[in-house]
Amino acid sequence: METSILKSTKKILGLADDYTVYDHDILTHINTAFSTLTQLGVGPDAGFVVEDDTVQWASFIGTDTQLQAVKSYVYLRVRLMFDPPQTSFHLSAAKDQIEQLEWRLNAHREETEWTDPNPPVVEEEVP
Repeated sequence: METSILKSTKKILGLADDYTVYDHDILTHINTAFSTLTQLGVGPDAGFVVEDDTVQWASFIGTDTQLQAVKSYVYLRVRLMFDPPQTSFHLSAAKDQIEQLEWRLNAHREETEWTDPNPPVVEEEVP
């Protein structure tokens, strides 16, 4: 299985590895998808950027098998921006899948990394 984020995204878009005409466009869309994931709280706090075909999925996903959905999410986001479906049915189905993946990834993040935004205040005893 291809481990390069750019190469695997190109493959699923139906583009050959050595066909680099659209690499800039695809990289722009990949980074937009990762920006959205960062805003959802998925991935590194500082964000994640793919600049070429050397960046691997493991750099983002690590060993968390629950984050494998990130691959589909990035692909669907890129597909909608790079080559959107021609029918409203396919467009709607892709958007529904994106929403479901966002919910699932966010739920996983809350399950594993959630911190209380309003932690209880512990009052110190005054001697």
